[in-house]
Amino acid sequence: MKRIGLLSDTHGYWDEKYEKYFESCDEIWHAGDIGSEIIAKKLAEIKPLRAVHGNIDGQDIRSLYPTHLRFTIEDVDVWMTHIGGYPGKYAWEVKPEIFVNPPQLFVCGHSHILKVMFDSKLQTLCINPGAAGKYGIHKIRTLIRFSIDGKEIKDLEAIEIGKLL
Repeated sequence: MKRIGLLSDTHGYWDEKYEKYFESCDEIWHAGDIGSEIIAKKLAEIKPLRAVHGNIDGQDIRSLYPTHLRFTIEDVDVWMTHIGGYPGKYAWEVKPEIFVNPPQLFVCGHSHILKVMFDSKLQTLCINPGAAGKYGIHKIRTLIRFSIDGKEIKDLEAIEIGKLL
């Protein structure tokens, strides 16, 4: 079993709460718009980091993290990208692949809106952790923790880490 800490859209903002909420995790996943190589390094110091770059990330981040990351953890096929959309409104960049080869778990960021939805047509769980940083349209900063045990995705927690002023 693996415990995952998931965040997105930090936009270069560091919060000590990331350490508090992710210290019990086995891995940290960042779904793009990291904003600074320093943020990625700090997260990787807590636990191993898997990440994708987002639309605001510069060449330094883009050279370290891909646009799309597809991998298997436990027995779950995962696809992580920054701009992915959600069931019924997938981004044009993912449409050709997601309908032909859907993952069991689809993770994205970009919208700054925390959303967990199951796509019954694709049999895919879609997770967007919202935004953990202070820049954007959101009012509450959020992140997610969950477990992967074999083929099962469970124990999902949506965590509010602070309000924007």
